[in-house]
Order: sequence, then structure tokens, then C-alpha cells
Amino acid sequence: MISNKLKAVIRDVHDFPKSGIIFKDITPILLDAKLTKEVVSALAKDTEHLNLNAIVGIESRGFWFGIMLANELGIPFIPIRKKGKLPYKTLSYKYDLEYGSAEVEVHEDAIQKNWNVLVHDDLLATGGTAKAAAELILMQGGSVAGFSFVVELDFLDGRAELLKYSKNIISLTNF
Repeated sequence: MISNKLKAVIRDVHDFPKSGIIFKDITPILLDAKLTKEVVSALAKDTEHLNLNAIVGIESRGFWFGIMLANELGIPFIPIRKKGKLPYKTLSYKYDLEYGSAEVEVHEDAIQKNWNVLVHDDLLATGGTAKAAAELILMQGGSVAGFSFVVELDFLDGRAELLKYSKNIISLTNF
């Protein structure tokens, strides 16, 4: 089962990025080409019913599996980045964090009207960044077909933030 394989390699890094946090580090997955391929295959299987037109990946860890999944499905990959990192005209969305605020952007011509778009990130915590990505999709006339994550931190209940956009929320493993 993919969940057990992921739990066996995801490592806890204590006090990162600040004291008291236990960071779930997914980079060991990338050291195992076979497991990486299994992750992409599992995500593809879990999203095949969504009739997707594109995948947005959230900077930066959402790029890793997001672009591989888009390639596997033969659809466009669209990066959502922190403000000021994209070279062309952008749309932005500002959102609050527990310790301040953040802003993400997408190219203004990246998402076509009526496209079914999947939001991908490595980890679902509070849901704030995924919610911001969903808002950017809606601003361009797209539809949020669902969300996919490698890891979901259940105790932070980020899933509740995303249900107003889509009931299709896929997580390969949960902590």
C-alpha cells in the first residue's frame, strides 16, 4: 500500500522551520525512483475520473510531483508562485497566515475558461495556500476539479477549508 511505503520514508525534522514544529520531509521519496513513479501512478489513478484540463502546482514542492503528474496525464502544468517570481503579467491572491500574510501569483493567460483544474501540493496543512490557488483558478474562469497531496496533516483540518471548492481531495498518506 502506497501510504505505508510513504510513511516508511518520510522523515520528521524537529524544530524546522521554527521551534516546536515537526516538519514532514518528503525529499527522501525522490531518492527512490520506483517509489516516485508509484506516487505519480497513484495520483494519476486517483484523478483519472476528474476529466482534467490542467494541473497547477504550488511553489515549490508542489512542482515536483505536479509536473510529473501533468506529464503522465498528457495535460498542461501551470506553476503558482510567490509574488514577484513569474516573468509575465500575473493575477495575484493575498491570504493570511498564522504569522502574517502571503501572496501567490499565476500568469494571467495560463488557465482557460471552463478548464477543469487540479491543484497539487506536497502537503496539506491548514489549507491556506491551496485555497489561494483555487481562488486564482476561479479568477480566470476555470473550475477547481479537485486537490491532490502526497501528505495530509489531519490535526490541522485544512481539508475543511477546501471543501467549498471541491469535494475531490486526494491525499496519499495522512498523519
